[in-house]
Amino acid sequence: MKHILFGLAAAATITGPALAQSLELEKDELTFGFIKLTDMAPLAVAYENGYFLDEGLFVTLEAQANWKVLLDGVIDGQLDGAHMLAGQPLAATIGFGTEAHIITPFSMDLNGNGITVSNEVWEMMKPNIPKMDDGRPRHPISAEALAPVVQSFKDKGEPFNMGMVFPVSTHNYELRYWLAAGGLHPGYYSPENISGQIGADVFLSVTPPPQMPATLEAGTIHGYCVGEPWNQQAVFKGIGVPVITDYQLWKNNPEKVFGITAEFAEQYPNTTLAITKALIRAAIWLDENDNANRPAAVEILSQPEYVGADYDVIANSMTGFFEFEKGDKRDIPDFNVFFRYNATYPFYSDAIWYLTQMRRWGQIDEAKDDQWYHDVAKDVYKPEIYLAAARLLVDEGLANEADFPWDSDGYKAATPAEDIIDGIPYDGRSPNAYLDSLPIGLKGGQTVVGSEVRG
Repeated sequence: MKHILFGLAAAATITGPALAQSLELEKDELTFGFIKLTDMAPLAVAYENGYFLDEGLFVTLEAQANWKVLLDGVIDGQLDGAHMLAGQPLAATIGFGTEAHIITPFSMDLNGNGITVSNEVWEMMKPNIPKMDDGRPRHPISAEALAPVVQSFKDKGEPFNMGMVFPVSTHNYELRYWLAAGGLHPGYYSPENISGQIGADVFLSVTPPPQMPATLEAGTIHGYCVGEPWNQQAVFKGIGVPVITDYQLWKNNPEKVFGITAEFAEQYPNTTLAITKALIRAAIWLDENDNANRPAAVEILSQPEYVGADYDVIANSMTGFFEFEKGDKRDIPDFNVFFRYNATYPFYSDAIWYLTQMRRWGQIDEAKDDQWYHDVAKDVYKPEIYLAAARLLVDEGLANEADFPWDSDGYKAATPAEDIIDGIPYDGRSPNAYLDSLPIGLKGGQTVVGSEVRG
C-alpha cells in the first residue's frame, strides 16, 4: 500500500513524453513479485525511476520467500506478474510440476550466476587447476578439477552435495552442464523419482538463494550455483570461493524472464504493453553509456526492500568485475547484461535450450520431435508483444530504432563452440541434434526406469 500511495502522489507531478501516447489501460494497479537477486534490477529501476508511473501504472513490488511461492502467486492471481526463472513458464506450460499457461514478453538479463565451493573443497581442487604466470588459477575452471575431490568423498562413503535454487532454474541446468562437461554425472529425474539424483556422482538439492552462504558455512552443502550477490557474499564472508561464472561457462547465456499468465495478457493487452515498455526503459538505463548508471543501480538494489545486501557486495559484479579468491578480482564487464546483445528480446532459441536441458536430465521423460520444441517455445515466449512495446518507445523518442531486432525470426545465430565450456555449439533450430551431441544425458528415445537408462 505504501508503494501505491507513493505512486498516486507522484503521478500528479510527473509528466513526460510517454504520457503523450499513453495506452488505454485495462488495469492500472498491479503487484509484482521478485526474489532478492540483483537481476530483479529492471523491476526496481522501472519503479524507482518512475517508468511505471510514466505508463500510468501504480505498481507494488513484493519480495517472495522462494520461487514456488512466487509462481503460485502469479497463477492464483495474488501477483499480476513476477521476476521468474526462465524455466518456470516453460515447465508450468508443459505441466512439469504446477500446470498453468505462463508467458513472457520480456527477458530480464543475460549471465549473472556463478558456481561457488567451500574453502575446504577449493583447497582440494587447487592442485588440479593450471596456473597462469602470476600464480593465479587459469580460468575458466573445468569441473575436471573437482572430479578427484568428488572421488575422495566417495571413497570415504560420503555424498558430495551441492545446492541450486529450483529444479527448473538456470542454476540447476548450469551446474549440471558444468559438472557433465567435466565428466561428473549430476543425476537424472524420472516420473517416479523427482529428486534428480538417479545415478548421480554429485547430489544436487534446492536451497533458496539468500540461504546459500549460510548453508555452505554449516557444511550441509559443499558448493552451489546461484545468482548474485550470493557468490560474492561467500567471498566477503570468507567461507567460499567462486570457481566459474556462467559468462565463462556459456558466453551471454539467457537468464531470468518477466512472467505473466496467458490469461492476464489476453484480458489486459494494453496493460501488458505498458509493463513491457517500462521494463525495456529500465534495461536501457541499466546498460547505457557503458554501464554509467550501475553505481546508482547498486544503491537502489542495496535497499532492504529489494536485495538488501551491502553496497560493496552487490557492486562487485554489477560494476564490471568479479572477485574469486579474496583479492583475485577479474574484469568481467558483461557479467550482468540487461540490454546489450538484445538481452531483453524473448528469443525462441533461449526457450528451446531450457527445454533441451529438461529433456537431457529426464524432467521431460519421453522423446519429443523438433517441432514440439519450437511449438512450446512459441506458446510461451512472445517477441510480438516485446516488439510492439519497443515500437511505441521508438515512436515516443524513448528508445533507438537500431537497438531492436525487428527482422528476427526469433532464433539467435548458433552459439559457437568457443563460447561454451565443453566446446559443443548450440543451435536452437535443431534441438534433437544438439541433445545427441552432448556426451552425458538422455538422447533419442531413452527413458529412465528405476535406476537405469533404457533405449
